[in-house]
Amino acid sequence: MTHHAINLKEKLSLFSEHWQPKVIAELNDYQFKLAKLKGEFVWHSHPETDEAFMIIRGQLRIELRDGYVDLKEGDLYVVPRGVEHRPVALEEVQVMLIEPKGIVNTGDANEQDLTAENEVWI
Repeated sequence: MTHHAINLKEKLSLFSEHWQPKVIAELNDYQFKLAKLKGEFVWHSHPETDEAFMIIRGQLRIELRDGYVDLKEGDLYVVPRGVEHRPVALEEVQVMLIEPKGIVNTGDANEQDLTAENEVWI
């Protein structure tokens, strides 16, 4: 068996679409996903789980109904379970998402256009 490190820069070079997370690793029942974001996402929540955003490159604002959190490269923010939020990226941002396996990116929102296919590995 050959063991390899996962190179985030290399994995990010393999896709260009926005709002379509790609799985790169699993840890127990959690997945590490890379995504490129640009523009405004849909307001949504994840009633069953927290959601972690780690900024690799760029800047991201996570709007909350009672405020917002601005994130820059190297920042990590965990949106608590059930909290309605909307990521907004004025320019393209590269993020790592950490969440339980099977979580739908649009959460409880009924937004089919932005709902990404699950279990897409790169």
